[in-house]
Formats: sequence, structure tokens, C-alpha cells
Amino acid sequence: MVEKNNFPYVPNEYESEKASNSYLLSLIAIMTGFPIPLFNLIAAVIFYFGNKRGTYFVRWHCMQVLIAQAITMIVNSIAVYWAVGVLVWNFTLTNNFISFILTVAIFNIIEFIATIYSAIQTRKGKHISWLIFGPLTDLLVKE
Repeated sequence: MVEKNNFPYVPNEYESEKASNSYLLSLIAIMTGFPIPLFNLIAAVIFYFGNKRGTYFVRWHCMQVLIAQAITMIVNSIAVYWAVGVLVWNFTLTNNFISFILTVAIFNIIEFIATIYSAIQTRKGKHISWLIFGPLTDLLVKE
């Protein structure tokens, strides 16, 4: 995560709260829909479209959350499918499976911590850009 100081303007209280809420919604969706990876993405999409006409600061952070949830959903879906395959369909339990599950667990923990940090900092009006998702968000969201 990187705090960007070159953001075009300082957001007001309302904008900071809205942007922070996109991260909080992501946390709530993770807690309630953890076994169903698609649930988190649907929640992020709904929140993004609800704020699509908001200020640049709000739209930017909603899009960053949406991108993060899309990638997380793909990774978690593969993990869930593979785990069901091992547990139900008698797929072979391999070192590759164990390594992938551990990697997905670490990825999810990092994403969870980054989301909490971003929610707190964004609420303070600071612009937080994630290393992987921030540059992609810059390309997709225009002022």
C-alpha cells in the first residue's frame, strides 16, 4: 500500500466517509459471504454503481475495492473448487494443492489487513493506493 500525496484535491468529510465505506462494505461482505466468493464481488459491484456518479475520490476508491474483490473472487473460487474436489470428488491431495491453499490464505489475510488499513486512512481523507490494484484503478477511473 502506498499513500499518495499527489491526489488532485483534499476530500471533504462526506467524501472521506463514502470512500471509507467501500472498504468497510468489503470487510462486511468477507465476513458474511466468506464461503461464497461471488457474494463479495456482487456487494462491491452494487456499491460501485451506487456511487458511480460520486466525486472522483469516492469513485476511485470504490473501483479499487471492486478490482480487489474481482481478483480475490477468482483466487478464492479456484481454491474452493479444488478443495471440494479433494474432499468430495476424490481429487488427489498433492503438495501443489497444499501450497495453493496456503498461498490463498496468506493472500486473503494480507487483503483483509490492507482493507482495514485503507478504511481507516481513507476516512481520514488520505488517498491510499494499493501496489497492484492502484495503477489499474488509475487507468480505469478518470476525473
